Amino acid sequence: MSEWIKACNVEQVKEGQLFGFVHEDKKLLIANLKGKIHATDLICTHADADLSTGFLSDEGVRCPLHLSVFNLATGEPQNLPAETPLKVYNVKIDANEIYVEL
Repeated sequence: MSEWIKACNVEQVKEGQLFGFVHEDKKLLIANLKGKIHATDLICTHADADLSTGFLSDEGVRCPLHLSVFNLATGEPQNLPAETPLKVYNVKIDANEIYVEL
């Protein structure tokens, strides 16, 4: 059964920004790409790097360690060295709060 958890306030993730957080044992990333909110795993599937310290571009989120880019809509890596996709989560906004479905 799925559960919706509060991730953060909309103002905490302005356009072009990344926000990482931990809920129990889940490490999650919230990204605001061109006004659209995305949620994925926080940790790069290639080398255990925190993606919230990476870079956001039109292609997705770029890992700060080895520069792999992950598509935020699908989680798919766009280049090597990453080969395994990130898990992508459903997002909803309610009363200026961002929620993620686990």
